[in-house]
Amino acid sequence: MRIYISADIEGVTGVTHWDETDIGKPGYEAARRQLVAEVRAACAGAAEAGAQEILVKDAHDTGRNLTPVDIPPGARLLRGWTGHPLAMVEELDSSFTGLVLVGYHAPAGSVGSPLAHSLSTRLHALTLNGEPASELRLAAYSAAYVGVPLLFVSGDEEICDEARRLNPALGTFAVKRGVGGATLSVDAERAVAGIRDGVAAAVARDPQQGKIGLPPQFTVEVTYRDHPQAHRASFYPGATLPTPRTVGFETPDFMEVLRFLLFAA
Repeated sequence: MRIYISADIEGVTGVTHWDETDIGKPGYEAARRQLVAEVRAACAGAAEAGAQEILVKDAHDTGRNLTPVDIPPGARLLRGWTGHPLAMVEELDSSFTGLVLVGYHAPAGSVGSPLAHSLSTRLHALTLNGEPASELRLAAYSAAYVGVPLLFVSGDEEICDEARRLNPALGTFAVKRGVGGATLSVDAERAVAGIRDGVAAAVARDPQQGKIGLPPQFTVEVTYRDHPQAHRASFYPGATLPTPRTVGFETPDFMEVLRFLLFAA
């Protein structure tokens, strides 16, 4: 059994301010330590449920927040970015039994987190078929594209709610709730225990319960904070410029969505 774990930091318990997500800024090291603890908890849960191989993707910002010493013996760590459109789930393929997401967060335009965003803070909004396109949704659809079930999600309450809307059978554990510019978080030990136990239960179930279907057609809209960025992105092949700050793109192929976002986001 092979399990893929993608880890972000904005959805880790206690993380509230952008400084805490940025290497070298005040609070970052404390946030990183909790990220390590939650990733190790997910690895422990997967191993308890029988995973023989675990690949961890450091999926936050530079992709250099985790080091090999941070992950359990036997696991592998993908640091940095290859440039592949799969991005936060690079190297995910059909050889994996399931996908686990740790530290994920509410999407751009949401009130579910003071750190709500999708892919880039330069985006005001990102929608997919008229709904906010969270990093969770992009990862879930990416997994579906390569034939891998999504098994478990941890992060803020809003992203866990979205995960269950995608598939009520998904395992989730909410470590915090966003309230304006604040977060209300569970303690570090409870977060670790909830993730470990939740991943173990999710991995032990029939992975087919985590299957998510792909829509037959995709309409993407990227709304930028500044209109010059939209003007530039509108030259992507097949893109449109419906408003001065919004670029649109349509395709039946989800990989083309990811390819577009690689350049537009």
